[in-house]
Amino acid sequence: MNETLKVLETRRSCRDFKPDMIRDDELKAIIKAGTYAPSGKNMQSAVIIAVTDKKLRDEIAEENRKIGGWKEGFDPFYGAPVILIVVADKSSPNHVYDGTLVMGNLMNAAESLGVASIWINRAKEEFESDFGKNILKRLGIEGEYEGIGHCALGYAASPAKEASSRKENYVYYI
Repeated sequence: MNETLKVLETRRSCRDFKPDMIRDDELKAIIKAGTYAPSGKNMQSAVIIAVTDKKLRDEIAEENRKIGGWKEGFDPFYGAPVILIVVADKSSPNHVYDGTLVMGNLMNAAESLGVASIWINRAKEEFESDFGKNILKRLGIEGEYEGIGHCALGYAASPAKEASSRKENYVYYI
């Protein structure tokens, strides 16, 4: 089978990460793949924020936990040591789609390198709050940005589950 199609069929969300930091060359390759995602009118409205600093990672996890309504001590990133946050410029009419394609590229690139991933929501709420706006301000990112998602990355602590069977009537041909 073609390697690209194999990655697309075998990638699964990971909910049990080892604490080990991923290699820098892997992280750079994953991020680069994200920057090559298609975007409407090639506006490239998405921005990737790579979080490898444990203190900030844990602050983001805590904010995400609060938004999600989980009990103290729960880690919504399942121990992943890296979080790639995708935000997109609201001035682009395609910003949500653009950011979503970036997320897909990030996760598929990670899988191709043996790095596990999971898409974690609530980035929209995070970056509507002062917490998220302060992160953007610290980075010098100006304008109105919407949080699209968090791509949590790391090495899987347990094997990925098998894919669920595909639903009936997934595709219609004309």
